[in-house]
Amino acid sequence: MSSLDVTARIQARVGADAAQPELNRADPTLVVPAGSIRSLCQWLKDDTEMAFDHLMCLSGVDWLDRIEVVYHLFSHQHRHRIVLKVRLSREHPSIDSVSDIWGAANWHEREAYDLFGIRFQGHPDLRRILLPDDWEGHPLRKDYVFPTEYHGVACDSSVSGPSPRVCDMGAEQTRN
Repeated sequence: MSSLDVTARIQARVGADAAQPELNRADPTLVVPAGSIRSLCQWLKDDTEMAFDHLMCLSGVDWLDRIEVVYHLFSHQHRHRIVLKVRLSREHPSIDSVSDIWGAANWHEREAYDLFGIRFQGHPDLRRILLPDDWEGHPLRKDYVFPTEYHGVACDSSVSGPSPRVCDMGAEQTRN
């Protein structure tokens, strides 16, 4: 099945207006409605002609006006791939979990929650995975304000560069 066939089958399943292709991509890419992602992913895995048995990556993207969740899927049996994108509101980014469809989504969704604040409804253990539980905010969001200190460790905002986010632990602590 060609990439065009895969895209056409998904559009037929979700609706051509609802699944809009993004052209000029290395992998076929469709923007799909948030409300259909769970049932679409289940179908993409279970349908024998699609057989997308591998979630290669799930990530978040902050576009300032919206948050996106991006799913990179691959079929080992048919050797085809697809990228699905879902656009969410910045204010309350929330989408159904696919962690019971692909086990790898468990940690991917936790990472997207931790760094972007995307809530995955139905996730069995949605909590931070990289940052401490008491960390405030989601650091990969473009509106994130880096703290001036964390548990008594001052963060040096005088460091030059595009993102001055270096914590100064002091010379005596870094030598040990």
